[in-house]
Amino acid sequence: MVMGDMAAGDMVGSHMVGKPMAGHHVVGNSTVGHHVVGNHTTSNHTVGGTMTSALADAVWPAVPSGALVLVPVGSTEQHGPHLPLDTDTVVARAVARRTADAFTTPTHAPPLVAPALAYGASGEHADFPGTASIGHVALRAVIVELTRSLSLWADRIVFVNGHGGNTATLDRALAQLRAEGHDAVWTGCEVPGGDAHAGRAETSLLLHLEPGRVRLDDAVAGDARPLSVLLPELTARGVRAVSPSGVLGDPAGASAEEGRGSLDAMVSATVRRITAWDADDRGRLADPDPLPEPAGR
Repeated sequence: MVMGDMAAGDMVGSHMVGKPMAGHHVVGNSTVGHHVVGNHTTSNHTVGGTMTSALADAVWPAVPSGALVLVPVGSTEQHGPHLPLDTDTVVARAVARRTADAFTTPTHAPPLVAPALAYGASGEHADFPGTASIGHVALRAVIVELTRSLSLWADRIVFVNGHGGNTATLDRALAQLRAEGHDAVWTGCEVPGGDAHAGRAETSLLLHLEPGRVRLDDAVAGDARPLSVLLPELTARGVRAVSPSGVLGDPAGASAEEGRGSLDAMVSATVRRITAWDADDRGRLADPDPLPEPAGR
């Protein structure tokens, strides 16, 4: 993207315009990266006097320096005949927001929740109308450049992932970013013992989060074999060849109560992982106290 008369030597990919000092955004004669307004440094993030975690609601002087930023990552892809295309994004956003709430205290600004990345790597669902995938290469580029930009003012960044198809890209992108020196990591939204896709686990979550968007009368059972068994065929032929409905699992028995419990468990796990801040070389946060896989329902 070229803006005005920017010289060819300016580094657009590194978010530099007019060659400001590294680690700062400079607008006119004010330094934005350290959030200095007049003679004071802002620290509270408020909307109408109320502390908030939504980055999109903020104005720049109210963004705290050295923030922790949570970035929900989802997808726009089929979720059977009964769940909306943005199911993964809805779940990732809810986990990120409630995680931020869990860290909030009366005297400290909460982590900031960035607008969700609503498009991911969903090639395995490409045979279903409505699926919109940007693929692994584009997703990696977005994650890398977004982290480089956020790191100009934020200390730590956590990508909260709601779509399994994004996993390999997050591994590669975060490994690269950590090698560059960014304190960025990622964590997933898993339901221990849950089925693979658009089954009981995700249906329960949506019944809790957005019940008016769930079409239970249209729900059908799909291939309920474990993902470890299905994965080779899914990789080779795509989801539709395995399950014409797009469901991998069985929505039967789903409930809002079960969804509430699953969400609480995911938020608790995310809080534990962020608190421990123990990441492997792929940038995956480890859970210091993982829940055991249930033997059955």
